[in-house]
Amino acid sequence: MDLRAALAAHRLVAIVRGDDPAAALRTVLALAAEGIELIEVSLTGKDALTVIEQARQALGPDRPLGAGTVLTAEDARVAHRAGADFAVTPALGEGVDAARELGMPVLAGVMTPTEIVTARGLGAAALKIFPAEQAGGTAYLKALRGPFPHEPFVPVGGVDEAAARGYLAAGAVAVGVGSPLIGDAADGGSITDLRERARAFRAVVGEFAR
Repeated sequence: MDLRAALAAHRLVAIVRGDDPAAALRTVLALAAEGIELIEVSLTGKDALTVIEQARQALGPDRPLGAGTVLTAEDARVAHRAGADFAVTPALGEGVDAARELGMPVLAGVMTPTEIVTARGLGAAALKIFPAEQAGGTAYLKALRGPFPHEPFVPVGGVDEAAARGYLAAGAVAVGVGSPLIGDAADGGSITDLRERARAFRAVVGEFAR
């Protein structure tokens, strides 16, 4: 898949991490039904590989599905076997290289200018600024875009609706959203409420449709 193009087209990555595998799967499927095209399932969630496998079966072969918190080469390999077709990392490490070797595009976690240059050399499809809000929010993104005006940045970490709007206005190619979107749905909470939040976030990113 062309992850960079998908990020530019859809502007939002939903991050699913939960302690209830059945609820996490319901969350993935509800997000997909609400038109959220890019979903990652964090490997730190309970039975995450089973969630990825079952989500892949339910969504079919053509729907993008990512594995998040890919740290090691083994993480990349098992996520790929489970059906993930892109990888998301919190930092630069062996998981980036392994995912690339498997043909999985990588949204690679970076923080500093040095890490941005390193990630580019590793062939990352896009750059996840993490944790974005704690690093300085939109002001930090704007500072990074000075020397790196063409890099596809995806702020992640503490991104609510207002922050999403701010990052996209400041030039982010997309945003990654976890708990402000997912809430407690992946732990057994309300899917109805999840759907409402999904519609609200879709409305925000729709303001920046390309």
